[in-house]
Amino acid sequence: MSKELEIKVPSPGESISEVRIAQWLVGNGDVVEKDQVIAEIDSDKATLELTAEDEGKITLLAEADATVNVGDVVARIDTSVKAEKGAKSASSKSASDKSATPARNASAGEASSKSSNGATRNPQPANPQPPNPQPATASHATPVAKAVMTEKGIPADKVHGSGPNGRITKSDVEAYIAGGVYAPQLMNGWGGSREAHRAKLSTLRKKVAERLVSVKNQTAMLTTFNEVDMSAVMALRDKYKDKFKETHGVGLGFMSFFTKAVTEALRLFPAVNGQLDGEDLVTFDYADIGIAVSSPKGLMVPILRNAEQMSLAEIEAKIKELAVKARDGKLTIDEMTGGTFTITNGGVFGSMLSTPILNPPQSAILGMHNIVERPVAVDGRVEVRPVMYVALSYDHRVIDGKESVSFLYKVKEMLEDPNKLVFGGKEGGEVLLGL
Repeated sequence: MSKELEIKVPSPGESISEVRIAQWLVGNGDVVEKDQVIAEIDSDKATLELTAEDEGKITLLAEADATVNVGDVVARIDTSVKAEKGAKSASSKSASDKSATPARNASAGEASSKSSNGATRNPQPANPQPPNPQPATASHATPVAKAVMTEKGIPADKVHGSGPNGRITKSDVEAYIAGGVYAPQLMNGWGGSREAHRAKLSTLRKKVAERLVSVKNQTAMLTTFNEVDMSAVMALRDKYKDKFKETHGVGLGFMSFFTKAVTEALRLFPAVNGQLDGEDLVTFDYADIGIAVSSPKGLMVPILRNAEQMSLAEIEAKIKELAVKARDGKLTIDEMTGGTFTITNGGVFGSMLSTPILNPPQSAILGMHNIVERPVAVDGRVEVRPVMYVALSYDHRVIDGKESVSFLYKVKEMLEDPNKLVFGGKEGGEVLLGL
């Protein structure tokens, strides 16, 4: 007797009523296992995975790329149909054989190397063809792997998937790239053809576009600029970075200094930490700082909650955790919701100066840029110093010019004398770094 289980679209978070089925990872009529990922769904904030709640034969009720409402039934599973045990054993054996392949290659004397994330991988031969190549398409790739292949112009059928059911993972793509075999593909695709490609905007990209246009139309956005002599921060970092990593287990970057300087300046200028809510101005006795990080799906802004209470080590650890989640597409809605102020760093991409755009409903955002050695006047002499240009975009409806300029100058002042980040400069660098 058949028993059907309905698979409904889960709610990705408050205020989200519809999502898009980005892709089905199984075919109509396939027999799926419990907890197997069967689809990826796009919301306006993140991409989520849809899993099978039980084992059985699946019937798909919605097309890929279709927009559906939260709570809609998009598939049914006939739980009376079970996968044959023999098939499962064969599948397990196949997976075991795959996992054993690297060991055989290593024992045969072939060199192995490591990808950027430290995972051991097999080197790609000059003409990479796996012993039992499995046909691959974009639907057989994880979201991160698919994004990297799209960015690099790598055809999915050229990459051998090592994941479940031959699914392509990020490590597979990295291994393919490291083999140096995709450059001819890129050149062939940029050789003077007149082809054009059309793709539907993702739900996330459409939402970003709407928000950016609304910011320009609905706020009185202005930007003020300044420059920061990074000599003191760089000297402090160079002196203590090894001890800092040994003590706290994380590297010491510039973002933690900027975050701490921002939280101290927000305490002095609370309007910069405020938001308009209708005809009310809401200010906060805490600083939830959004840190813009790059991900395969674009810019994400996870939140450091109560950053004003965090040490530099805690800030660095949390930023690292959130950046890894963004890279792997695992940020939750809660981790990206809220925030009272945002910091974005275009300098990591080489930007000298830019005008960052507000992240509504916040009233201000700080833009960091690259550090360049520039001639500056110091006590009547010209010296070459490492200088960063900084920019503060703000909503003039909430923040006056005097407040915005004073806020940015205070950030500059604390970065040029990091001791001021701790009790008005009464303590040394080791206290600031928690050493």
